[in-house]
Amino acid sequence: METAKDSRLAREFVVALPIELNREEQIELLQEFIREQFVADGMCADAAIHDTDGRNPHAHILLTVRPLDEQGHWQYKTEKEYLCMRNGEERGFTAAEFKAAQNERWEKQYPYKVGKKKVYMVPSEADAQGLARADKHPKSTRYGRQNPISERWNSEEQLAAWRAAWADVTNLYLERAGRAERIDHRSNAARGLDEQPTIHEGVTARALERKGIIADRCEINRQIKADNALLRELKAAVRKLAQAVKNTLPVIAEAMEKLRANMIVFRYQLRHIGRGRQRMKDYIHAVQPNLVRYTELVQEIRGKGKERKSLLAQKKETPLYLIPKQCELSRHIAELTEELEELKSEKDMLLHSLECSDDAGIAAVKKDISTMEAALKKLSQQEEKYTAELNDALQQYADLKTQSAEFDPDELQDARLDLRPAMERSVVDRVQSAYGDKYDYLMMYDSKRDVADILHEETEARSIREHLRQKQQAQQKQNKKNSRDTWER
Repeated sequence: METAKDSRLAREFVVALPIELNREEQIELLQEFIREQFVADGMCADAAIHDTDGRNPHAHILLTVRPLDEQGHWQYKTEKEYLCMRNGEERGFTAAEFKAAQNERWEKQYPYKVGKKKVYMVPSEADAQGLARADKHPKSTRYGRQNPISERWNSEEQLAAWRAAWADVTNLYLERAGRAERIDHRSNAARGLDEQPTIHEGVTARALERKGIIADRCEINRQIKADNALLRELKAAVRKLAQAVKNTLPVIAEAMEKLRANMIVFRYQLRHIGRGRQRMKDYIHAVQPNLVRYTELVQEIRGKGKERKSLLAQKKETPLYLIPKQCELSRHIAELTEELEELKSEKDMLLHSLECSDDAGIAAVKKDISTMEAALKKLSQQEEKYTAELNDALQQYADLKTQSAEFDPDELQDARLDLRPAMERSVVDRVQSAYGDKYDYLMMYDSKRDVADILHEETEARSIREHLRQKQQAQQKQNKKNSRDTWER
């Protein structure tokens, strides 16, 4: 049915089957979804369930891309659309539509030779100028006119409708099975969630992880999951603080220290993200010039190889008695051979620097670069998110500081310093739990220092010490005065 070499032969859907359902329920769910969403709309469907490790049941659904009519015949995917002219207006018509349009004086446009150029015009205008037609093919749109049904199937709106239908029928089966779990086809952003979605890891990355090799995709997901867990915990703590804060010194002190602890976590996350981004950027910047040079070398080797092959053929056809010509060709062939050897040697060195055993390994390197570039975008989004969270915490901290103006600064500082060691230990425990072996003690130290600088704690401490000194001096003067008054009496 499909004759073009780049034809689309099928449409594939991959759906995750709920592990909460048994195999019979999964099959029934899949069949109902296919029957209602695809077969009822004129498609043929073929489905296969995969569950190799028992932890990731999913189904591959292959669908036909041509609709069937009521008689069971295949309809067209696209139809040729000719661009016709009438009184300076251009409009597209299919072959069937053009038969009726001819009666309304619409004409097809053909290419005609005008000097050295080819110009599209209608036959009546070309005949008046005595121009010769360049070829028989009329002007048409590049991709033709899509079948309305195929166009709907290929639309983003239909994809969203299919996703929503899968979520609805899956939740229906989960409810029937007495399960509380539910799925949602919408993105985190559409659901109003701040959490970052994980990326697809794939079987290759998971196979590497099982061998003890850290896969970039799995490492990115671990980072995202750790960040999301901390974000949920911090948001819960902030909500609790907002409900609990009252104008009492102990509560204000505790609220300020909790916000300070959250800021340390945010700074740690931002530092961790920054280091990951820098590592990826360094790798990309180191590898990309080598990839560019590798592509150039491949093209040069291919070009010089063709040139050498051509010269060898030319030398073979040249009679032996034409000695000067033979010598000239031999010299050129020798030069090209030497150049080819140098280029191949440089290419081998590049492959070694890219840790590729052969040319096939370059595709894996390019795939790694693409994965890292996509990861960099996600890390940038995370960086923006945690920067916003840090700024929000700073604003809440400033509000609490305004509320604390009615309290004695020395007493407030003492209350906060009493709470700080426990708060900082809690921060370390939370971050260690989230990051596991990736926890960095030095990064935690730097994060604490960052927060101290942001909150101007050293300046504030000096101000409090100066206030305390003045207070002590005033107390001493008052004591001396009281002693003098007592002695005089």
